[in-house]
Amino acid sequence: MGVNSTTTLKIQSEFPISMPTPPLEIHNVRLPPQRSTAQKLRQRLSDIFFPDDPLHRFKNQPSWLVKLMLGVQCLFPIFQWGPTYNLSLLRSDVISGLTIASLAIPQGISYAKLANLPPIIGLYSSFVPPLIYSLLGSSKHLGVGPVSIASLVMGSMLSETVSYTQDPTLYLKLAFTATFFAGVFQSSLGILRLGFVIDFLSKATLVGFMAGAAIIVSLQQLKGLLGITHFTSKMQIIPVLASVFKEKDEWSWQTIVLGFGFLAFLLITRHISLRKPNLFWVSAAAPLASVILSTILVFLLRNKAHGIATIGELPKGLNPPSSNMLFFSGPYLALAIKTGIVTGILSLTEGIAVGRTFAALKNYQVDGNKEMMAIGIMNIAGSCSSCYVTTGSFSRSAVNYNAGAQTAVSNIIMASAVLVTLLFLMPLFYYTPNVVLAAIIITAVIGLIDYQAAYKLWKVDKLDFLACMCSFFGVLFISVPLGLSIAVAISVFKILLHVSRPNTLVLGNIPGTTIFHNVNQYREALRIPSFLILAVESPIYFANSTYLQERILRWIREEEEHIKSNNGSKLECIILDMTAVTAIDTSGIDTLCELRKMLDKRSLQLVLANPVGSVMEKLHQSNILDSFGLKGVYLTVAEAVADISSSWKAQP
Repeated sequence: MGVNSTTTLKIQSEFPISMPTPPLEIHNVRLPPQRSTAQKLRQRLSDIFFPDDPLHRFKNQPSWLVKLMLGVQCLFPIFQWGPTYNLSLLRSDVISGLTIASLAIPQGISYAKLANLPPIIGLYSSFVPPLIYSLLGSSKHLGVGPVSIASLVMGSMLSETVSYTQDPTLYLKLAFTATFFAGVFQSSLGILRLGFVIDFLSKATLVGFMAGAAIIVSLQQLKGLLGITHFTSKMQIIPVLASVFKEKDEWSWQTIVLGFGFLAFLLITRHISLRKPNLFWVSAAAPLASVILSTILVFLLRNKAHGIATIGELPKGLNPPSSNMLFFSGPYLALAIKTGIVTGILSLTEGIAVGRTFAALKNYQVDGNKEMMAIGIMNIAGSCSSCYVTTGSFSRSAVNYNAGAQTAVSNIIMASAVLVTLLFLMPLFYYTPNVVLAAIIITAVIGLIDYQAAYKLWKVDKLDFLACMCSFFGVLFISVPLGLSIAVAISVFKILLHVSRPNTLVLGNIPGTTIFHNVNQYREALRIPSFLILAVESPIYFANSTYLQERILRWIREEEEHIKSNNGSKLECIILDMTAVTAIDTSGIDTLCELRKMLDKRSLQLVLANPVGSVMEKLHQSNILDSFGLKGVYLTVAEAVADISSSWKAQP
């Protein structure tokens, strides 16, 4: 069959396929344009690491000065929108920045306690990282600061080995070192364009993980809500509940009344904002209002409410340097690295997901690799200025968006408000009760329990639902780090399952067309007598080649049994529709060769239809096409059926 030749065949009216009767051209399957190995490698690496072609802005630029300016804008997005910044945008950013500051200050204090860190560390972490992100980040609406999940994971992982109460200095060193390694890991992913690594945490496993973590966090806050002094440091549901009832003698009725009163207030304000989004400021201001009201209340009753524990004295001033507390040797280095990588992955996943969510609402694009570098660099800088792991918070970002934020300047305004608090307002938190911080944490994490998403997983994909439940129960009954490991393992297992056990389908002809489709999906699709048409919906390579061979042979056996039981036409030809086979390796080629030989011995013809360019190129280079002959490869299934049927009719 020549490269440029075509053969015109008239499909007779008695032909056993219900297709249009005009002449059907039989086309040759052509090889793609020839390229060198270096060109192929360059194209493949470009597709893998640079799918967005980040250098396209530099093409066809008139001078090096312009390219230099574009490079600066690429590294520091603030120089991209800064020249057009105006008073109107500033007004909106000031309002939104002050609004999220009212949420960030109480949340920062609360989340630091969740990580078993001093409350002041949470405020430090709400000052430096937002400033760094405003220079490097590409999201206009991301509200940066400590988040509940990363705080929980860091606290649980470090507390398994080191107790803050017994050795606070070592614990702080571990927290800052873990934050440093989290930043190095995150920025490395961005620089090396390896963002696909975080995609191994699927949405299904994250839904289960976050729901389980939210329940554990909420139960841990019973210590503060009930006024318990001696409480378990374990993070599993059974030890936590056991500790609650074991220490009933320590329950404080004053703490319970105050705690559940403010918890009800916070939940009501959250419900109001969810029902009426234009009242977003109600839930945004509620945590700070709770802190102020509870502090005043405890101060007024300080001589009577002895059972209510308070934060106590917090140091005034800017973030002290902590680079001298980082350590890169010793017995705890492995723990710091492991904690940093785990919290880095979680915070990166949350930050990028939140940024893209609000970018989609305003129709602009967030560069994932820039975000990784921005979040990573701000955590590296944070580790040297007494901060722990920070990222984009969904609650802060939602408030920022609803408050009308226009640029990342809202983070600068928020950091400025935190700065004023650090310099002048620290003594005011002396009488702030711990129980209110517990109520704030419960209100913040309860939104992570997304039962609607879990129900949707059950309806749409049972395997995803199983992954969700395994992750959920793993966090609840084993531990948070192991629950996360289970989530990742299930995600990887699902990938391997899809890769090693790809889908295969039997195709039939849609009457009156040349279209062939799944006979189970389209009941009107007709099987063609003497043909078995199969579609493979994945690449063919070493991981699935043996399975595909066995599955195809089973299809053939079942088809022959079906023909025998229904006295149908003898099976003579198997057509493999390779439209969805995007790649093939040597194992896959060997499988096709062995399959053809096996079918030859059974007097069955194997035909390939529509192999894509890269597959066709490898088949040609392996010389396997010679064994298939002139009528072994076709452009479409319809052409294969028409040509082979006509050749059968031409035989005496």
